Amino acid sequence: MSTASASSTASTAGATLTAPAAERQAVAVRSLRSTRRRRRARWVVVTAALALAAFAVAVASLTLDSGYPVRSVLRALFSTDPGEADFVVNTLRLPRLALGILVGVAFALSGALFQSVLGNPLASPDVIGVAQGASAGAVVVVLGVGATGWPVSFAALAGGAAVAALLYAVAWRGGMTGHRFVLAGIGVAYVGAAVTGYLLTRAEVQRAQTALQWLAGSLSQYTWPLVGTLAVALLVLVPLVALSARRLDLLLLGDDQAAALGVRPELVRVWVIVLGTALACCATAAAGPIAFVALVAAPVARRLLGDGGLALLPAALVGVVLVVGADTLAQFVLPVPVAVPVGVVTGIVGGPYLIWLMVSGRSRHE
Repeated sequence: MSTASASSTASTAGATLTAPAAERQAVAVRSLRSTRRRRRARWVVVTAALALAAFAVAVASLTLDSGYPVRSVLRALFSTDPGEADFVVNTLRLPRLALGILVGVAFALSGALFQSVLGNPLASPDVIGVAQGASAGAVVVVLGVGATGWPVSFAALAGGAAVAALLYAVAWRGGMTGHRFVLAGIGVAYVGAAVTGYLLTRAEVQRAQTALQWLAGSLSQYTWPLVGTLAVALLVLVPLVALSARRLDLLLLGDDQAAALGVRPELVRVWVIVLGTALACCATAAAGPIAFVALVAAPVARRLLGDGGLALLPAALVGVVLVVGADTLAQFVLPVPVAVPVGVVTGIVGGPYLIWLMVSGRSRHE
């Protein structure tokens, strides 16, 4: 056989051998593209449904027990001639609704960041002590000097930041792991609760009652200046969260792969914890430590999406539905003579969820 014939035969055999591999690769690429299209479609559907649910609970919070139909409420909101519903809608209810929306977004994003960066579904600010630290800082200022307004917000931010720094120092031993952070946070949460309880026992009755209502998580202290302050904080923090999402996505692949792609894992982890702490502290300063919103929002969003991604926008919408929906139930639906704080209602929802999370997690590991 000549050299040319041998070369031709080898080339033909190589083409025959590589053709099935190329076909399998093409099939894999088509399957991957199809999966991505389905995920994008599901993300759009879920996000639209959550946005619709958030709009529905917002309209309900403005219309229930108001004495005005939906048409009059919408006219008061969007018309230059608001009509007779103007005072009820725009003065009494709209600032409370706006505060609930902002607080829901802040708590939900904070929980999503903590849970993603620490890889633990229990890593939310109300479990790991950040909310308790913010509460302790705020209560010190409220009960100690009778302050209100921005000093309370600053004290809450300082208390939460101090707790987060302490947790990072305790949990970091040659590299931080989520379970150490959570365990340390639970211990710090008890310390923060003890400090708050001690301060309440030493305070005047009227101040203690005000602080207790705030500690339960309430939107009753709504004012437009408070809404504006929280809105400015979120206008700064939310874009930073969006800019950090890509690096956090890479971090979810593992530290080694993230480092290979040019990400510094420990630096990203610190930055995300700072953002999560700031969001939780701002929300806590505005409405108190509303229970379980940060814990529940992101897992519910991820379960609806069917993947383990960040799901920041769906989580924020779930947070809005939880806070505004719970506040609407507390004000107009629950058969009690006095409206209960919104944190009580979210606690009723979140407590069973936490029990289910623990039971289902144990059953998966057995």
